[in-house]
Amino acid sequence: MTEQSNLWPAPLAGKPLDATVTVSGSKSLSNRYLMLAALGSQPVTLVGLLRSRDTDLMMGALEALGVRCEVDSQVDTTVTVMPPANGRFHGDVDLFCGLAGTVMRFVPGLALFADGPVRFDGDEQAYARPMKPVLDGLEQLGATVEYHGEVGRLPFTITPPASLPPTQAQVSIDSSGSSQFISGLLLIGSRLPGGLALRHTGEKTPSLPHIRMTVADVTGAGGVIEADETARTWTVAPHALQLPERVTVEPDLSNAAPFLGAALIAGGTVRVPHWPETTTQPGGLLPGYLEQMGAKVSFPEIDGIRYCEVTGDGTVHGLDTFDLTAAGEIAPSLAAILVFADAPTDMVGIGHLRGHETNRLAALVNEITRVGGKAEELPDGLHIEPVPADELHGADMETYADHRMATFAAMLGLRIPGIKVINVATTRKTLPDFVCMWNGMLGE
Repeated sequence: MTEQSNLWPAPLAGKPLDATVTVSGSKSLSNRYLMLAALGSQPVTLVGLLRSRDTDLMMGALEALGVRCEVDSQVDTTVTVMPPANGRFHGDVDLFCGLAGTVMRFVPGLALFADGPVRFDGDEQAYARPMKPVLDGLEQLGATVEYHGEVGRLPFTITPPASLPPTQAQVSIDSSGSSQFISGLLLIGSRLPGGLALRHTGEKTPSLPHIRMTVADVTGAGGVIEADETARTWTVAPHALQLPERVTVEPDLSNAAPFLGAALIAGGTVRVPHWPETTTQPGGLLPGYLEQMGAKVSFPEIDGIRYCEVTGDGTVHGLDTFDLTAAGEIAPSLAAILVFADAPTDMVGIGHLRGHETNRLAALVNEITRVGGKAEELPDGLHIEPVPADELHGADMETYADHRMATFAAMLGLRIPGIKVINVATTRKTLPDFVCMWNGMLGE
């Protein structure tokens, strides 16, 4: 059965794993670099760029705005980005965001610098994703937003202001629903004539590592951002942005989670090469989390390449209270592992997952329950109660057009026979070749 098939039988792990899995470039970094390259004045070549639906949607949106994205004819993960000659983006254009949060929440900021209105639309499921905080921020900067459906959601049109604020712009938004609202404004703050003073009015800031990633990437392009995370404020100085001529994208450490996590579920060893020594990716926290669950983790260097190597024996330790505030995007993979744990776990700090590609908390409860497991939503997370192995059974697993729910289901299928995944092709969002990678890990 091919990846394109609607119902994919997730393979059981018939023996302990012994696999090396090469993970493609980080989606989070790829789309941030594409944005920053578009905001510069000189061409930038991105090496190791993730080629997936989300990044292709980003490139398509940028090209509609007048940015050229030339894909290397020999290596399609090498892309040269050429910003508009005069730094002015094209208006009177239609942009399609699909279901990509980074596209629908980052690209609207570029409409401030367009020469006419920019229309945004996306997949029908994207209409449920919150957008209002970043759009409120753009309105505070002088843009006009016209909604063509529900207020605060796609589809909408942004008309840029006749002129941008000449002095430091003061913007206050509640970004509790997603760190992407803050990142979207930080990415364009340097281009404002007087810079930007951004304040988050919510009590908690979701996924600070993603915001720190944005700050680091803007800084790497020459920008200047002062962050006061305690006060929940970010001050962006007006500054020309320009990434280096050539930028290499790190592997997507969050996409490594299903593969490295498989070592705990099935037993054996899985390695991921090119693991960075330091990173701004939230997925960099994954090895420590897996260690807490009982894995043996090491970072061998072989032929000059650094690997993350995870070994398990099929035993998974429950973690009582497990705070995932810093890395909510890997919560579905960790939830799959914890279904097989030896004790209950409260996964907390992830209430914002209700606003992702789907309501991930509700989806996880539905699918864990579907196979005979026990889980319930908490105000800020998820409670998973282990059950005896003989109470778990196969089922047709829904994916909700969410790539991480598809990989979650595949992970359960390592130990539960009869798991079939509906629309596994949704993994193309970030893992275009997931089925082949998964089968390869299992030696099939």
